[in-house]
Amino acid sequence: MKTLVSRPWLWSWVAAAAAFALTMALTGGGGASALAYAALGFGAFAAIVGLGQMLVITLGPGNVDLSIPATMTLSGTLALKAMNTEPGTALMGLGVALLVGLGTGLANYALIFFVRLPPIIATLAASLIYQSLAIWSNRGLRIKPPQELADFATGRFLGLPNVAWVGLVLAIIVWVLLERSVWGRWLLASGQNMRAARLAGVPVELVRATTYVAVTIFAAIAGYLLASFSGGAALNMGQEYLLMSIAVVVIGGTSIAGGMSNVPGVWGASLFMFLVVSMLNSYGAGAGVRLILTGLIIIGIVIVASTRRAQR
Repeated sequence: MKTLVSRPWLWSWVAAAAAFALTMALTGGGGASALAYAALGFGAFAAIVGLGQMLVITLGPGNVDLSIPATMTLSGTLALKAMNTEPGTALMGLGVALLVGLGTGLANYALIFFVRLPPIIATLAASLIYQSLAIWSNRGLRIKPPQELADFATGRFLGLPNVAWVGLVLAIIVWVLLERSVWGRWLLASGQNMRAARLAGVPVELVRATTYVAVTIFAAIAGYLLASFSGGAALNMGQEYLLMSIAVVVIGGTSIAGGMSNVPGVWGASLFMFLVVSMLNSYGAGAGVRLILTGLIIIGIVIVASTRRAQR
């Protein structure tokens, strides 16, 4: 029991359970299954982008990807435009989205490595280019996804949303990579002490490059699914996932100092954030209140984590 309680990811699930119970109490206990289904469906998008952001943050202080919203928008827009609502083109659209993720990830890393820009500046500047490309390629059109893709994105399997199954599969893949692969050990070592890892023979720059590509590929998958789920790619569809992708990583127990990841915590935090937003929406709270609350939660988690490290 002591070992279980010491797991950082546990508290995000406890918070999600508490938010769910509070919501049920405020609504009289009705619609529990519908709320749980919605939390899994909408929380899956935050979990997918959060998994990618978690890998980047694991690299250590200063590493974060701010191009996630623009990458989501660009991948969703180009994928839908390539499919053009034609049946049987879902896999082609996925391929286009993955290529967008690969391209944006390589471009981000090129700015970081060759131009020597800090990751925050590099990914923020690049995001302006990606968003402009999305606007140029969209030109006010809202192309619907193929019917079979829309049915998959909004459908369910064994009572759970299909997008939640996709998020679960991706989470398992990331967990296996971190816990059972050489690359995972390289990533954790680089995050703990990049200079020491380099001296120990770890190909640090290869790890950084693959990590920055991984986060944009995850964002591209999320954008592809979100555009299919919502019936079209909107130019602001990824906007809320900038702060959300960081929030679910921090709340989920991943160390902002680097060198430690928590895959289960990302999912727990994603459910928690959706339930909090859902509860605020039921009381008519605006987007500004939700953003303020999200920021306060992140600040609180960082303060608690820093205090615990100082005590140790």
